[in-house]
Amino acid sequence: MSDATRAQAWRVALAGLLALAVAMGIGRFAFTPLLPMMLRDAELTLAGGAALASANYLGYFVGALLCMRWRVEPATTMRAGLVATVLLTLAMGAHSVLGALGSLGSLGLRGEPATASASLMPLWTLLRGLAGVASAGVFVFTSGWCLQRLAQLGHVQLGGIIFCGPGVGIAITGLAAGGMTAHGWPAAWGWLSFGVLAAVMVALLWSTVRGDAATAPRQRQALALGGETIGLTLAYGIAGFGYIITATFLPVMARIALPGSAWPDYFWPIFGAAVALGALLSTRVGMTHDNRRLLTGCYVLQAAAVMLAVVWPTVVGFALSSLLLGVPFTAITLFAMREARRLQSGDAAALMGLMTATYGAGQIAGPPLATALVHRTGSFAPSLWVAAAALLIGAMGYDQLRRRWPLSG
Repeated sequence: MSDATRAQAWRVALAGLLALAVAMGIGRFAFTPLLPMMLRDAELTLAGGAALASANYLGYFVGALLCMRWRVEPATTMRAGLVATVLLTLAMGAHSVLGALGSLGSLGLRGEPATASASLMPLWTLLRGLAGVASAGVFVFTSGWCLQRLAQLGHVQLGGIIFCGPGVGIAITGLAAGGMTAHGWPAAWGWLSFGVLAAVMVALLWSTVRGDAATAPRQRQALALGGETIGLTLAYGIAGFGYIITATFLPVMARIALPGSAWPDYFWPIFGAAVALGALLSTRVGMTHDNRRLLTGCYVLQAAAVMLAVVWPTVVGFALSSLLLGVPFTAITLFAMREARRLQSGDAAALMGLMTATYGAGQIAGPPLATALVHRTGSFAPSLWVAAAALLIGAMGYDQLRRRWPLSG
């Protein structure tokens, strides 16, 4: 391969990384480190935060369903989804501009958050839902477009770089939110800052993302459902429920357990760094391994991470929980999609879309359950035990699939 071809492959891989950092790290998960700031500013209650989180996950679910039937050229879809993510993120914080005009130069401005939040909740709910739709579209079509371009360029091994994007975005926004909290910034300024950051990232990748005939959408085959595909889809959906309570409320839980400590600002970036590390490590796992056995191990690891947050609510415990939750995060997606391709070798796009939608449905259920149990018990522990149990059930499901339908040869 020529140096020019290799350079182009790296451009594609890095463009994919930036796209997923914007869509997932900012569009979906920037809410997690900003939630404690919104609670501090009295812009939200815990129940309101759960509602916004669920709206985003519902949007992701709807977006995944749309991807199953979408026929627009992938690069066009990527660009539209990324622009939408930038605008929706900026819109979440736009209300602060009016307050800032009343007190220029004051980064500690609070305005009248309680009054503002009552009128803004419907708008915020809509914005977070649309952001979920956009992130699903960008994730699905960025994955497909980038991997196809890398295959054309003869550098498939760079695919792991793409899936570091969510972890990189999570780590950056988590660290930035910690700094904002330390300096007394209101949450709205955080949303505006992340919107500007997303715009810069999109500008950097814009010229690389172009469509051509080779990446145009093709007629898809009908989805054939059977015992294996249904079992795989349901088990994958459990992963969405199993991780999401910790991923949504980790900074909040850490602040409750460690009052006055500076460490809660760093657990979310640790999770992000672990997601990026897991993406790189998972791509080194050969195709000869049984994906269901790998998924069983990943689910057990995430279950242990969730339980750690309950039984060891210390700095070390939360750090290990963040690390162990993050490392399998991308690996679960990679191994599950590999299994989908094995079962539906002709065209796995429809099955992948169905699995992504089921994963999204699992995510929707998590935050409301957590807040309901917190209000009833005063603790996140019961919901975390439920999440850990679900992950262990999912692990047993994969093990049963492996035993019921063993690989030939």
